[in-house]
Amino acid sequence: MKLLKLIAVLLDYPEDDLWAHGDELREAVDDPALSPQRRIALASFVEELLATDVLKAQERWLDLFDRGRAMSLLLFEHIHGESRDRGQAMVDLLSTYRKAGFELHAKQLPDYLPVVLEFLSVQPVAEVRDWLSHVAHILELLAARAQERQSPYAVLLEALVEVAKGRVDLDLLRRRVATEERDDTPEAMDKVWEEEAIRFGVEAPSEDCNPPTRLPSGAKRNEPAVTP
Repeated sequence: MKLLKLIAVLLDYPEDDLWAHGDELREAVDDPALSPQRRIALASFVEELLATDVLKAQERWLDLFDRGRAMSLLLFEHIHGESRDRGQAMVDLLSTYRKAGFELHAKQLPDYLPVVLEFLSVQPVAEVRDWLSHVAHILELLAARAQERQSPYAVLLEALVEVAKGRVDLDLLRRRVATEERDDTPEAMDKVWEEEAIRFGVEAPSEDCNPPTRLPSGAKRNEPAVTP
């Protein structure tokens, strides 16, 4: 399903070379898996992204997906949080990938949504819908939050909801998320850093003292092009 490959590329951190593949992105938008209305919205997103300065697009992505946990693209963060179950879920998902012959690049996190979508893009349609149906509640929540924040990325998340459920109805969730306390404000971020100032283990600061980032460093793609 080339639609999932397209959304995987567009949801990922926008690397500089993405802009060199504009024609391929435009071509991939025309997918019958989406309703005509969704295709128009997706095409508009692609054109808007390509018309945006690279640094501005990267800053916008970080502001939405890398500030706080509410908009995290790490699926298990919404399911398991920081519990021990998350580690085992990672191992199980990685095993599923390997059994299907899908290998991750170094340091890629298996529950990172663009990675999940890239894997599903080469799976049978029935399996795609089954997988997405199991995370549809997360996709709906992310879409509703993106809508509430008036982010253009809402279009991509709405498209995934449509693939998973066949329809998009986020009115109830919009009312719910409108009452949520934002976790991406400077005050909220300061509070998180105060609480997590001393941490050891896999998320401990590196030797250069840079704080850990939520962006999976291995999630970069050398060729963001979408194969029709």
